[in-house]
Amino acid sequence: MRHGAYLPSLSGRDVAADTHGRLENSPESRTGNAGNRHICSRWTLSISVKGCQSECEAEKSAPIAALRLANRDNINEPRWASVNRGVLICDECCSIHRGLGRHSSQVRHLTHCPWPPSQLQMVQTLYGNGANSIWEHSLLDPSSSASGKRKANPQDRVHPNKTEFIKAKYQMLAYVHRMPCRDDDSVTAKDLSKQLHSSVRTGNLETCLRLLSLGAQANFFHPEKGNTPLHIAAKAGQVLQAELLAVYGADPGALDSSGKTPIDYARQAGHQELADRLVEIQYELTDRLTFYLCGRRPDHRNGQHFIIPQMADSSLDLSEFAKAAKKKLQSLSNHQFEELAMDVYDEVDRRETDAVWLATQNHSTLVTDTTVVPFLPVNPEYSSTRNQAS
Repeated sequence: MRHGAYLPSLSGRDVAADTHGRLENSPESRTGNAGNRHICSRWTLSISVKGCQSECEAEKSAPIAALRLANRDNINEPRWASVNRGVLICDECCSIHRGLGRHSSQVRHLTHCPWPPSQLQMVQTLYGNGANSIWEHSLLDPSSSASGKRKANPQDRVHPNKTEFIKAKYQMLAYVHRMPCRDDDSVTAKDLSKQLHSSVRTGNLETCLRLLSLGAQANFFHPEKGNTPLHIAAKAGQVLQAELLAVYGADPGALDSSGKTPIDYARQAGHQELADRLVEIQYELTDRLTFYLCGRRPDHRNGQHFIIPQMADSSLDLSEFAKAAKKKLQSLSNHQFEELAMDVYDEVDRRETDAVWLATQNHSTLVTDTTVVPFLPVNPEYSSTRNQAS
């Protein structure tokens, strides 16, 4: 599962839209409120930028002010965060991070993108506790300078100096702490995942990020305990741990050995706000696509989990080609449809981030051909066919 984009249990048949923009073969198509807003275009960037600006009062946000104060010695003021790495980055570094892909770095503007409060607090906590040292572990060793390893400094050129360093640091994970070599890597991953399972009941967020950086699995099912790390974090009321696990792909709908989800655990333990947040995470993918299309979000607390955007009659494609495409979509297996949905999610994220990037640069010299990200970056975990299709 791709980091940070949990996919609800849907299939191609469930979400194939009919000619009036409604869902077929889904109870939500009969009970959901599609609203009255029509869309002139499916692919408009202005919706996302305006929506981000209207939703986020981040300029007045105390957590963001604290983040910037903590980084006051940085020559280039940080305007962005890498959510899954727990670090703040300046415009120059962001121009490189954007080309790494969400599987390496999930970038978000501090003041022009909406932030779930607990996710922002997670980043603040990680950054304040020195998460950057996780990604620069070997560089902190005094012997690293003798071996020729060094950090990029603010005076270095963006290309190639900073680019090569950032790719090595966040994409290749060249400087993270390495576990001693063992014959069976799967055993090491299992041990790390068990440590993660145990650690999430505490507030030690950076320890869990370190374990995840080493290969611990956020969705690890503990064979003896019969549940996942997210179940444990939810039961303990560890909101920030739940946010971190979700960023690394933890499934809020995962079942324990008794058929209960992390959402059930949170509710039974009296952590209602955490339970509500886990529901939001569970529908993150469909919520993001809905907001991109029509600038609206479902009301999960009142049981509205899907909004089906109504399409203006003039925008409906009733051609035979469109009907054939619809049939192909319905014929996809669940696995194929999940991959397609995740790729569409990543493309929406790329477009929205690109829109914010361009809107905040104000004719900056950073806006060049080398900083343009016209397509989804290659993910080495995917097949060449899937990467080419993206």
